[in-house]
Amino acid sequence: MHRERFYTLTASCPDQVGIIAKVSGFIAQNGGWILESSYHADDLTGRYFMRMEIKASSVPFMLAEFRERFRVAVAEPLQMSWQITDSSVKKRLVVLVSKQEHCLYDLLARWQAKELDIEIPCVISNHDTFRGFVEWHGIPFHHVPVTPDNKPAAYAEVQRIFEDVRGDCMVLARYMQVLSTDLCAKYPGRIINIHHSFLPSFVGAKPYHQAYERGVKLIGATCHYVTEELDQGPIIEQDVIRIDHSDSIEDMVRYGKDIEKTVLARGLRYHLEDRVLVHGNKTVVFR
Repeated sequence: MHRERFYTLTASCPDQVGIIAKVSGFIAQNGGWILESSYHADDLTGRYFMRMEIKASSVPFMLAEFRERFRVAVAEPLQMSWQITDSSVKKRLVVLVSKQEHCLYDLLARWQAKELDIEIPCVISNHDTFRGFVEWHGIPFHHVPVTPDNKPAAYAEVQRIFEDVRGDCMVLARYMQVLSTDLCAKYPGRIINIHHSFLPSFVGAKPYHQAYERGVKLIGATCHYVTEELDQGPIIEQDVIRIDHSDSIEDMVRYGKDIEKTVLARGLRYHLEDRVLVHGNKTVVFR
């Protein structure tokens, strides 16, 4: 990550000859200094993916004008899906949690250490368990109970809070509720979840016990975007660790928590740094 302010351009478009030339040519013609660039041509989708970091001080006009010029000169002719973000504007992350603390603790520790250069305007939970811990960090805590009878109202409240605090992204830090279809549809590519790798084989309340009984030798985690289809959204990051017969159920649960924390933090960082491009269910992650 560069110390100096920069703009990040991410884009995908139908693959064709001359995409890099048109994009980099536009930036050069306007005095832009490219600090970093990554590209990927995907044969399966027939699309071209790119990410560029541009020194902000090298562009002789405001970001809004840069966006407008880029839209007219490059994006529309190439039929691009694109965005340009500013490194000086911190993204606002709203954390949702239930009763499992490990991902929440890890995210707040990384935020406090500035490993994640973000703002956390609030934490939302369907339980009151972590109010004291969250408020000790100076972060507002919202208790929004979720029951079979109040789900539409509860998720309307979650949406209201998210909008009120001007959230950019929602992260489900072991939030053990299924979000409503309306909420998922309203924020595509803006809600991130973590789940263990035993799905779909071992579902239910005790997946580690089921995996232990079957002699599973790998424990992993998947960080992904939330869609209306449960745990089937575009994948951002995954990892695994190996275990053997000497590991107990308690060992497996502990290993699982460790890898969930790591994979969630890594996937979240890729998202916050605009390193993830999505087309349908296809993801390209520029690490």
